[in-house]
This record gives sequence, C-alpha cells and structure tokens, in this order.
Amino acid sequence: MIRFSIPAQRLASALIAGAVLLSLAASPSHAAAKIQRLVSSGGIEAWFVQDATVPLIAMEYAFAGGAAQDPAGKSGVGNMVASLLDEGSGDLDSKTFHERLERRAIELSFSSTRDYFRGSLRMLKDNKDEAFGLLHLALTSPHFDAVDVERIRAQVLSGLRRDTTNPSSLASRKFLEVAFGDHPYGRQANGTLDSVPKIDVADMKDYVRRVIAKDNLRIAVVGDVDADTLGKLLDKTFGGLPAKASLTPIAEVEATKPPQRAFVPLDVPQTVVTFGGPGIRRHDPNFMAAYVVNHILGGGGLSSRLYREVREKRGLAYSVYQSLLWMDRSALFIGNTGTRADRAGETVDAIEREIRRIAEEGPTQKELDEAKSYLKGSQMLALDTSSKLAQALLQYQLDKLPIDYIEKRNALVDAVTLDDAKKAAQKLWGQGLLTVIVGRAPQAAAQPAAAPPRAN
Repeated sequence: MIRFSIPAQRLASALIAGAVLLSLAASPSHAAAKIQRLVSSGGIEAWFVQDATVPLIAMEYAFAGGAAQDPAGKSGVGNMVASLLDEGSGDLDSKTFHERLERRAIELSFSSTRDYFRGSLRMLKDNKDEAFGLLHLALTSPHFDAVDVERIRAQVLSGLRRDTTNPSSLASRKFLEVAFGDHPYGRQANGTLDSVPKIDVADMKDYVRRVIAKDNLRIAVVGDVDADTLGKLLDKTFGGLPAKASLTPIAEVEATKPPQRAFVPLDVPQTVVTFGGPGIRRHDPNFMAAYVVNHILGGGGLSSRLYREVREKRGLAYSVYQSLLWMDRSALFIGNTGTRADRAGETVDAIEREIRRIAEEGPTQKELDEAKSYLKGSQMLALDTSSKLAQALLQYQLDKLPIDYIEKRNALVDAVTLDDAKKAAQKLWGQGLLTVIVGRAPQAAAQPAAAPPRAN
C-alpha cells in the first residue's frame, strides 16, 4: 500500500525523495557495465548496481503469484494483503509503523499485479538498517488486526463503488472479461463489490503462506551500498521466509479471437472505447518487431498513425494510444480513447480502418527507421534514475532476459527489418479487434443529456 496519500498509479512520479532521485542519471551503457549478480551468503540473489552519486538506495522485488493466485470467488485477496502488510507488524501497531517510516523518510509499498506480488523500498543510505528491518517485519509478521482490515476493506469498496460510474474502469474491466472469460486473468486485481466483503483474515494469511517465499523471489537494487553490506541486509530481510512457495498452477490462455464488440451503457457525455486482441508473448522471437511496429501504430504519442487519423485529421478524440501487454501465461495488445458520445461510431470505424490498413500493408521504411531511432534514444530517459533502473532490472528478471540485456537492446531494435515489421503487424492486427464501448446508448448518443428539472 502506498503511504502519504499517494495514489498507486502515480507512484513512479511521486517519490518521497523525488527531487533528489531525479538528479541521479545513469546512462544505459554505464549502468549495464556495472550490473552485478549478487548472491548473499544465505543464498538470496539480486541484480545490483552500486552507485554512490547520491546517498540513496532503491530496491524493487517481486514474488511470483500476484492476483492470479486469488481464490476463485475471492478476487482481491492479494490486493488486500498488499494494503495491510504495513498496517502493523511485529511489536509495532499501525500508527507506530507509519511513524517510523515517516520519521526516516522511508518509502515502502506493496502491490498485487496480475502475475506478481511486488514491493518497493527507497531510503537514504543512513537509514538502510531501519528500512530493511521494517520491510522484514512487514513480510514475516503482519498483524491483520480487525480494525485495520475493516478500514482498508472500506477504502477498497469505496474505490470499487466509484469505478461503477467511471467509464474507463468499466471498459477495462469488461475488456478483460471479454478477452479471458473465467480464466484468472479475467478477474480484477482489486476485487469486486461481491468478492471483497467475503475476504477474511484466514484468506490473507493463506495467501502470504503460499506466495511469499524465497524460491519465487526476484530482487533488483540500485544505490549507495556495497555488495557485502547489501548481502547481509538481504539475508536479514528475506532469509527467514519459507524456502518454497505453494502456488496454484495457472493455465496458458489465448485471448478471445476477434472480432467481437461489447457495449456497456452509462449515461455520460464522453464515450470511452477500449480495443485490443491477442498479443505476442515476451519470449516470442517476433516480440521486438511487434514492439517496434506497435510504436508506429499507437505507441508513439503525437507521431503515431492512430493519433494522426483519430485526432489530427478528424478531431474525434483528444488522445488515442495502444500498447503491448504481456503476462506469464498470455499476451494482449490494448488501446484506449475517449470521444463525444455522438461520434463514438465514427471513432471506432476510424480506428478499425487504420488497424486494418497497417495489418494489410505494414509500415513504410521511413516509419520503421524513425521508430527505431526513437526507441533507441528513449532508453536513456527510461533509465535516468536509480528507481527506474531498479524497476527495469527487476522486469528483465521477470521476463527471463539476460543480465546484459540493456547492452543488447538497441542491437535487437536495429535488427528489425521491414519484412519483420510487416509480419508482426499481420499477426497482431490481421484478425480485427475486441472492442468495448462504454457510454450512452447509440439511439441516445445524438441527443444531449436531459437537463435536470428547474426549481419553482
């Protein structure tokens, strides 16, 4: 759970020591040359970059499992655990635990994503012992006191109720249902209004017992600490965890075959459109070609084809984007836009036409060259702080990439040919789209919303 009233989705841009962290630059080649595979005396492994530019340490870590391990009918267990691990542990109640974090400017957070239970820890170098000690308490002896559980449950339910009138939330939820059906990937990580009230302390303790273990743990650390000191900190923090996780097997799943369209009625002025379909897995040999051509279609911001067609030429939406999403057992491409209710049909048609065009024709050589140039240059910005570098190193481990991937990445981008890009475009978009539209019914979209009655 994120502290200091920072919404989870803004964590990357709202660090407690953000101003200092942003001063820590690390070029990809420099960072790659310093990446070490550290194994502590207790057998805890981490990818590690020692950097004394500023006296900070950033650690990212993940346990395989995540929301996919939530029991059937009780989606949201992992999310509740993530929200409660720092609500008191060991001999510290919730208030005291938070005071210890705030007094030392320690940032500690947890989250349950689709495949992983993830955590972040950031601190000043001088506060490392206390920071790692508090994390150890949170992971090994959480309280799950009734008063804290019910307070967090009320917060989660409040957010879920807000989501019932949020078109973007409804579109995302419905899209996953359409894409994955009853598979665990079709569930919402934060649960539902039906499931969250059913979650009890026994469910959360069982989740911790099954998921938080040493054999499914991956760690990345960047900052002002030497290898020997870090190894001892890792042993003290993670060494006492169970040796092996007890995960429920998750089946491989292919997203629903397009084309399909679903409509969710909601009386709002702006209609939200979420679209996508089966993607390309991270270990697929064609992944990099798909990544490059996706940038051309919808991932390149103001330069993307979808932006030009939907925003610049037709003025149908303020923004439109698309990205690749890969999981351990499946993959998607997914995009989103919002438009005026009476122009929703026109917007969907424009998106479908452009996607059909790139599937049939592929990109031009000029588009491919420009995309490759951008993607190589943007890597510098993607790794310009200790936190970003730690996040990247963790993700590379989760994706089972080699430790020198940062050095190899630009060569992989360069190796994508026009023929590769055309084949990837055909594979991604040749079948059409899964489309979810949330807004006013088509017959009502051409009319303004009814005005409220005037007071007499």
